Amino acid sequence: MSKLQKEIFAAGPADTEALGAKLAEAVTAGTHIALQGGLGTGKTTLVRGFLRGLGYGGTVKSPSYTLVECYKLPAFPLFHFDLYRLRHPGELESIGFRDYFDGSGVCLIEWPERAGELLAAPDLRLRFSFAGSGRRIRLQPCSRRGAALLRSVDASGIPSERS
Repeated sequence: MSKLQKEIFAAGPADTEALGAKLAEAVTAGTHIALQGGLGTGKTTLVRGFLRGLGYGGTVKSPSYTLVECYKLPAFPLFHFDLYRLRHPGELESIGFRDYFDGSGVCLIEWPERAGELLAAPDLRLRFSFAGSGRRIRLQPCSRRGAALLRSVDASGIPSERS
């Protein structure tokens, strides 16, 4: 694995939420994070931890039917997308998705591959997979902003998975 990636083993939902909270500590407005992986691998759990890390105490659920959930936070708005039920990338145009990427908020996108070429490269890509009873989460920066987020996780003491 290259130095520009990190793999983490999350034994349970609390570990996944802790990772989300750590990422939230270092995030800045304009950040775009792609969350990829099969159903039930922990994408929404990470978003829940991310929001908790930003001080949000309300309910966090996957916006799989509405495509996007907006959270008005003190520092910036957070937009949680779930594109699982997207039938065609063009459907994003009907919700004005480009407006969400104006740099004023943070975008967390589950199933970004379903948007086709409509989405720009993310700052950070997280790939979730099953690993026994836990989850393996690979973090891969795609920009300087993403690299800074990865360094914040490294500095947090969250251990990398050992091969």
